Amino acid sequence: MNSIRFTIPGEPTGKARPRVTKWGVHTPEKTVLYENLVKTCYTGGMFEGALVMSVTAHYAIPKSATKKNRELMLNFKMFPTKKPDCDNVLKIIADALNGIAYKDDSQIVKADITKIYSDEPKVEVEIRTAGTF
Repeated sequence: MNSIRFTIPGEPTGKARPRVTKWGVHTPEKTVLYENLVKTCYTGGMFEGALVMSVTAHYAIPKSATKKNRELMLNFKMFPTKKPDCDNVLKIIADALNGIAYKDDSQIVKADITKIYSDEPKVEVEIRTAGTF
């Protein structure tokens, strides 16, 4: 297997910080649910060796957007500068696929992420062997 592409439906979600309480460390429920969604959407096998991951996060166009701004958003002239941060979106996906798509996310030697607006909120992921830069 050289590469795989898959889509995660819904608004992009970032990895939330674990919460420390007197009872221990707890991962927020929203993070656990999204990681489970990522695992469910992945249908490929296990990759070996160095990998490249590309992520495109499609954010919903705000209802308050003017027609002009909506057109700019759909033509990639205006980009989402809102949360979640790029690194947190990449982190939640990479962590969710540990042990499923690869042994450990340390196998990812190159990653890129793009945030865009879209009529359909989703996250598109491509994983490929590093020999295919």
